[in-house]
Formats: sequence, C-alpha cells, structure tokens
Amino acid sequence: MAIPILVMFPFLVISILTESGYPYFFKMARIWAKVILFGMGFNYKVKQEPIIAAKTSYMIVANHTSMADIMLMLAIIKNPFVFVGKQELSKIPLFGFFYKRTCILVDRGSAKSRRAVFEAAQQRINRGLSVCIFPEGGVPDDESILLDEFKDGAFRLAIEHQIPILPITFPDNKKRFSYTFFSGSPGLMRAHIHPILQTNGLTGEARKEIKERVRLIILNKLSDFEKRES
Repeated sequence: MAIPILVMFPFLVISILTESGYPYFFKMARIWAKVILFGMGFNYKVKQEPIIAAKTSYMIVANHTSMADIMLMLAIIKNPFVFVGKQELSKIPLFGFFYKRTCILVDRGSAKSRRAVFEAAQQRINRGLSVCIFPEGGVPDDESILLDEFKDGAFRLAIEHQIPILPITFPDNKKRFSYTFFSGSPGLMRAHIHPILQTNGLTGEARKEIKERVRLIILNKLSDFEKRES
C-alpha cells in the first residue's frame, strides 16, 4: 500500500489542495488500487449490465467482506466518487492521511456525525461526484453471514438527492482476502455491476422498500455464485 503512495505523494498532495483537484486525485487513486491488486496477486473481471453515464452522480452500493473491496471498487468504477467510511480507517499510517481528506468520515456511534454525512454528501453531489457506501455498515464479525442487513443511510441519501442507485456484487473478496488472519489466496476477483435503480419521484416512505430490493439483488447474485461453485 505504501510504495505507490510514496511514489505519487507530491502529486497526490497537490491534487487534494483544492476541491477542483479531486478528479485528478481520483485518477491516481485508481492507479494505486490497480497496483495494490496486481501486487497482491489478484486479477479482476467485471460483468457490467448497465451503461454508466459519465456525468451522472450515482449512489454506489456493494456487499462488504474485505479491505480489498475499496481497491476493487476504485479499479472498476471510472466515474469519480467518494467513499463514506468509518472514521477508524483514518488512523492507518500514510493511507489515513489521504483517506480523511478525501472521504466522508462517519463515527457510527455519533448521531451528530451521521447527520453531518448528509451535508457532506450534498456538497460532493453538487460537484458532480458519486457517493459509495457499503450499506451493511461494516464487515460482519461472523464470516458465515452471506450478506448482513442493510442500514438506511445510502438509500435515504439517494432518495433525498434523487440520484440513481448502482448495486454491485463482489463474490470473491472474502475468499481472496478476508479479515481472518492467514486466510485467502491470489486469484480472480469478480465484480457484477447490476442494472441501475432510479429514485426520481420517490419519497422517504419508499426507503425501506428500495433498500430491501437492492439487498435482494445482491443476495441473489451471491447465492448464484455460491451454487455454481458448490
């Protein structure tokens, strides 16, 4: 993780000095992510159903099982986006320096912090950026859980800002690089980008319905991958 950051460090710092520099930072972050994946022995394959419009803001959501989810998401999505992520990751040396300056941080134990996410997301969307949230709210402690329950935040934001939802399934990341020590192996990481769900005209009352719909889309795809390999 450190080597590509150190190589690109001056350019990364320059790119985060102004808000207008974020798209340049994002391009370098994608290079960083691809270098990390390659260096760890991972290659990736993407199946993409929709056409992702270049100048459209999306709410990007995916299942969360691995630290590699961040790198794979950066590698496969070309539209500049920002992560909404837990505050604790900002403590990682070097990586945390850029993480806390470019992502929307949330302290899940603080209602004030969770409310602040909405204002920060609005600012990014107004600048034409997409937002990426892992709606499980973290990696489940029990790795036997195929897909945990979803939190409301991503879907509240999507409806409030009337932006389309882009669901993505990562079927291999837990197997390749889980949080269990001495587990994982080099190999293929697949990503399935599902059809876009529009939120135009939806109100807050539809939040739970669309949340469960998105969860079912990702859960069904995870189940399909498991059945093929069993």
